[in-house]
Amino acid sequence: MRHYLVTALIALLCGFAGAAAWSFTGLGDQRTREYLVANPEILPEMAEAYQRGQTEDRLAGMGPDVLQPFPGAVIGNPNGSKTLVKFTDYACSYCKMSIPEVERLVAEDPDLKVVLREWPIFQGSEEAARMGLAAAQQGKYGAFYHAMFDLGPPSPQTIAAAARRAGLDMEEARRVAMSDAVSAELAKNNAMASELGFSGTPSWVAGGEVIQGYVDHDRLADALERAES
Repeated sequence: MRHYLVTALIALLCGFAGAAAWSFTGLGDQRTREYLVANPEILPEMAEAYQRGQTEDRLAGMGPDVLQPFPGAVIGNPNGSKTLVKFTDYACSYCKMSIPEVERLVAEDPDLKVVLREWPIFQGSEEAARMGLAAAQQGKYGAFYHAMFDLGPPSPQTIAAAARRAGLDMEEARRVAMSDAVSAELAKNNAMASELGFSGTPSWVAGGEVIQGYVDHDRLADALERAES
């Protein structure tokens, strides 16, 4: 990490060509080390920038897959040209807190598609995630999603109640919830989250940016706007 920070600061201050010349002479490393000793507060910022760059490189390498929802697991405009992706867990209080922020974005922009990626990382969440995808298959994802968060932490009782509130065909929902297609979707979401370096929910892909944790409307809106510019 120390070697990277030295090289990165040289690159930022001098440009990559200048960094190569400084590295060749050895002067760059010495002067940059002196700068870092005098200004240690810059190190966390540089480390964060490096990690963000690495994650965004991985996002670019994933192609469009992360933007493609499980059929029906969308809120907002399913045909919208702008996409926000949310990795979510029904036991996550910050996921619940983010719902009004996302709803505000949807209300403001009729061209916004919000792709929900079920990522059950809390104990007891997988059954709820599976039922959510079964609801998506019936075209009732949004109703189940909101009911599940309204009714409280996942449990057999709250999942069944949310499914009833959403008006699911329960026999069909139970069959789909345990299907290979749903298992594959959950495995894919977990692999994507790992590839993007996510450590918890909610996590986001907004335009070309990856964001972890609860963020407000303005932070998400800014990221989406930068993707359009």
